[in-house]
Amino acid sequence: MRSRRQTGRMTVPDGETMLTDPQPRLPAWLADIIIIALMVVLSVVRDPGEMILVPDAATITLVALAAAALLFRRRWPIPILGVEVALYGIAAAFATLAPAIAFAVAVAIFAVTNRRPRKVGVIVTLIAVGLVIGLGLLAWQGGPTDPRLVQFALTAIVGSALGDATRSRREYIAAITDRAERAERTREAEARRRVSEERLRIARDLHDAVAHQISVISLNAGVASAAIDARPDKAKESLAAIRSASRTVLGEIGGLLEVLRADDNDATAPGPNLAQLDDLTRRFTEAGLEVSVRIQGDLSRADGAVGLVAYRVIQEALTNAHKHGAEDRAHILLSVDDEALTTVVTNPIAAAIDASAAPGSRLGLAGMRERVATVHGSVETGPAAGGWRVAARLPLTEGGSA
Repeated sequence: MRSRRQTGRMTVPDGETMLTDPQPRLPAWLADIIIIALMVVLSVVRDPGEMILVPDAATITLVALAAAALLFRRRWPIPILGVEVALYGIAAAFATLAPAIAFAVAVAIFAVTNRRPRKVGVIVTLIAVGLVIGLGLLAWQGGPTDPRLVQFALTAIVGSALGDATRSRREYIAAITDRAERAERTREAEARRRVSEERLRIARDLHDAVAHQISVISLNAGVASAAIDARPDKAKESLAAIRSASRTVLGEIGGLLEVLRADDNDATAPGPNLAQLDDLTRRFTEAGLEVSVRIQGDLSRADGAVGLVAYRVIQEALTNAHKHGAEDRAHILLSVDDEALTTVVTNPIAAAIDASAAPGSRLGLAGMRERVATVHGSVETGPAAGGWRVAARLPLTEGGSA
């Protein structure tokens, strides 16, 4: 089972969905212990170089409440910031210098900017810093330039900046993780598509390699069975045709198996082309199907993929004519112009046969359409005047010829 990195999503009470850090640097409990320890230090050490002072009961109470409230900042960041600012105001009202509470305010601002959108974080930060400065002015006589007041305001601003940076880092990690997962899904979909295409290609090649020869073997076996007593010479000819077709189909299957077993992923079975059209029609003639061919234009222009597809279309059409047609004859017309190769194969069919109910699985026709589509061509099959017609138009441009 494929593992996925969790981006971390949670829903907060007000209905907003926010991202949690997928790679937290510190466990939550350890961060809380460090924050509380710093608050204790700030409560007993006011300024560098001074002796450790024991805070009074009011300061201890306010600091304890501020530390306890911070434990819930992850769940309710904005309400907890309000609590911390209120405690800071109470300390200021009693003219108590409480750097630990000012630090708690900065931590609460960090939680807000870390867990809320940037716009919300900026607004809350401005309000909180304004309250820190305003409440400090009510308690201290040093004015807005009092070093302690400036320190508290800067601490709050730094907390806001760190929170925003942490949120940005988390969103960045979530974005690249999501992008990597989408890329992985795309690769898997592409791999499935390639496997599907390869299965179709193998099915088409196997059908092209086997269907015609098996048809020849089946028909000649019937002829041999019927003529073995009355016309032994005819039976011998049929058995010779069966032997030849068997060798041919075994050779073609062997070629396909060699390609499937090859280490080269780009290996493909060598395919026939229109240069071998005479051999194809000769084999059908030997099997008892009279084939006439008419060519208009230069067939050498239809090479590569177009030549292969045209050959396979003719092969499939002749195979069906041999199996299902009447009068044992078929006609091939090949026409080449500046734009396309047109292949038309016609053969008579029995008048009583309904074309829509023609025997067979029709997989050959499906494979024919798939092959024609690979070269951006079109194919039409159906009854025509005097028989059955297969017509394919294969462009010589836009990927037609290789």
